[in-house]
Amino acid sequence: MAMTNAPTLRRSMTVAALLAGALSTTCVSAANAASPHRDDLLKHDVAAFKALGATGAQARLTTSHGRDLTATGGVADLKTKRPVSPNGYFRIASVTKAFTATVIMQLAAEGRLSVDDKVERWLPGVVSKNGNDGRKISIRNLLQHTGGVHDDYPEFTSADDFYKHRNDVYTARQIVDRAMRHKPDFQPPAKKWMYSNTGYVLLGMIIQRATGHTWQTEIRDRITRPLGLKHTFANGTNPKLPSPHAKSYQRFAPGGPLIDVTEQVGLVSNGEAGLVSTTADLNRFFRALAAGRLLPPKQMKQMRTTVPVGAKFQPLMPHARDGLGIFSRPLTCGGRYWGHEGGDSGWISTVAVTADGRRSVALSLTGVNANSEADVLRIVKAEDKLVDDALCKTH
Repeated sequence: MAMTNAPTLRRSMTVAALLAGALSTTCVSAANAASPHRDDLLKHDVAAFKALGATGAQARLTTSHGRDLTATGGVADLKTKRPVSPNGYFRIASVTKAFTATVIMQLAAEGRLSVDDKVERWLPGVVSKNGNDGRKISIRNLLQHTGGVHDDYPEFTSADDFYKHRNDVYTARQIVDRAMRHKPDFQPPAKKWMYSNTGYVLLGMIIQRATGHTWQTEIRDRITRPLGLKHTFANGTNPKLPSPHAKSYQRFAPGGPLIDVTEQVGLVSNGEAGLVSTTADLNRFFRALAAGRLLPPKQMKQMRTTVPVGAKFQPLMPHARDGLGIFSRPLTCGGRYWGHEGGDSGWISTVAVTADGRRSVALSLTGVNANSEADVLRIVKAEDKLVDDALCKTH
């Protein structure tokens, strides 16, 4: 995964940063930013994204007492300067993977599949050619990014390309077939790790084969409806977001103009991305998952059995370990948190929850672009600080 080119980051779960223009927060003054009160930490940390150039930001902390703390900054629209809503909708990109993985683990709990099943059993002949072999790759490998399936995603390379192709639709099989043109990044049982969006496209296909329903339907029936997540859904081929929402912007070349990329189909909605949500709904989902409300203990244990992320990811996610659809990171106050990140056309989303599910924080940034590796690392550190402060220090 590239770290310095914004278009190639669209489908990854990493973050990117540095966009010209100010993020004028309405949540905390410069005087308060130097030494915030514990209850002001969330506002302070949202304000820190000003220097990183995001056009908008919203964050929500849900505490063990059921208390919600929210903070917003910047603007939702560069033209109208309207403020960011704390209840705004946004595309959650790769955070969708946690939902997809939860459905897979529910199916495993029901005995309808096993995480040790090979891909070939469920999708005969789909993972083949150029050294790709579905007989060697398990569902667990796909969930944990240890299957070696290469990514070859359509990307917007310029503003003209965006306007021409922003409503293009690709089937899951088309995306997998693109990947099959390449040799695998590695082959199991090699003990290697490489983030693979295509692996989750395959998981979406497996869900449909095992249930007879699309992954979107299964997520709706198994997760969003039972939890009352009324603001979480698959947007399908609808390029628009419901209101309220912040617009997102992308710069396709250094020094180039900011392009409003809010309205787009999103190229792919096949198990690895495609959900729209809010910070409140994401906190509710991750708290329910961590608290054991969605999976039996056996499947939760499997989900939390981790491997270290690859060396290329370590600078972006220090000390991170990958479970089955969720990542864990250490907290300064002890223990580890669980969560996922997503990035897509200037959107960055992050969700983190304590192991017991009592505290969760969700962050959405808009209009974020990467010009250099250093820019990426700066916003990573700002996100990490917000998460750690929210889960360890804020009342």
